[in-house]
Amino acid sequence: MSLSPKSIDPYVQVGRSGLVVFKVGLGTMQFGWTADEQTSFELLDSYASVGGNFIDTADCYTAWSHSMGGPQNPGGVSEEIVGRWMAKRNNRDDMVVATKVRAAMGVGFVDNRATAHQREGLSRRWIHRACEDSLRRLGVDHIDLYQAHFIDPIVPIEETLSAFTDLVRRGLVRYIGVSNFSAWRLMQALWAADQGSFESIVSLQPQYNLLSRTRANFERELGPLCAHYGIGVLPYSPLAGGLLTGAYRKGQQTPDSLRAEENLSRVNDQDYETIEVVVDIAETLGVQPNQVALAWLSAQSVVSSPIVGASRIEQLEPLLNSDLILDSEHMRRLDEISDWVRSRTDLEE
Repeated sequence: MSLSPKSIDPYVQVGRSGLVVFKVGLGTMQFGWTADEQTSFELLDSYASVGGNFIDTADCYTAWSHSMGGPQNPGGVSEEIVGRWMAKRNNRDDMVVATKVRAAMGVGFVDNRATAHQREGLSRRWIHRACEDSLRRLGVDHIDLYQAHFIDPIVPIEETLSAFTDLVRRGLVRYIGVSNFSAWRLMQALWAADQGSFESIVSLQPQYNLLSRTRANFERELGPLCAHYGIGVLPYSPLAGGLLTGAYRKGQQTPDSLRAEENLSRVNDQDYETIEVVVDIAETLGVQPNQVALAWLSAQSVVSSPIVGASRIEQLEPLLNSDLILDSEHMRRLDEISDWVRSRTDLEE
């Protein structure tokens, strides 16, 4: 992959856009779920103290909280916490605020769903309303990066891009991006933006980490596409929901976590082998496994800024304070253990 985002250490350029963010983004999905407001403020303070400026949230965060052992959450709570923190710290101008639109609002995502009053999707009507709601919850006059959270199959992409373009021209949004788009959907959006003279997408937020399945999903087509067209890559779940922290090892006790059941349901033998190599390299280098996993991801040339999340300070600080660069042998071991099977169309040499 040929694109290497320009670096202004410790900040990086998002693809070929003029947007510059800290080398590690702070995800806020945990706010109002596994992290209460006080803890969320502590996490934000810790992030800002090292120069962090890239805060990623979403309008729906975290409407699934109650179903996974957390408090009732109608969505919007994470945005409200971020907004109150910026107001108290008086640092809005120092932050790059990213949020998303698409998912249904309401506890359990069921607020007026499948009715004329539903609050979800990527239609012009809902995008404009959702943006206004996010601006109010965040307490800001503009959003720096507004992202389509995932595809809306019933709305033409031209309508979605037109709505985003209107928001940019009104000064309510600075840049637009997408998350969880397949390669063909992203290519369709880039083409539609070009043909319709709409604002173009500057970033993709994919699930991408060292585990083989997410590597294959991203590296097969999305990675080369982003590299070729200069799309900044802002991967979420760089630690695979905690699997790459060393807390999940075959034959050992499962950690006490709200996400433990979900994690165990998707881990396979290759994942466990990958985890063991991550742990071995960490022990050799005298660092934590999560630092090794993040260093591998940050070393991918197409990646701009991985987005990390945390419920506790002790989870976040090692990721913010690490300047770990893996040598070629460590990268080779990680690449090999987590490799994925190529089909004929993946072999272009």
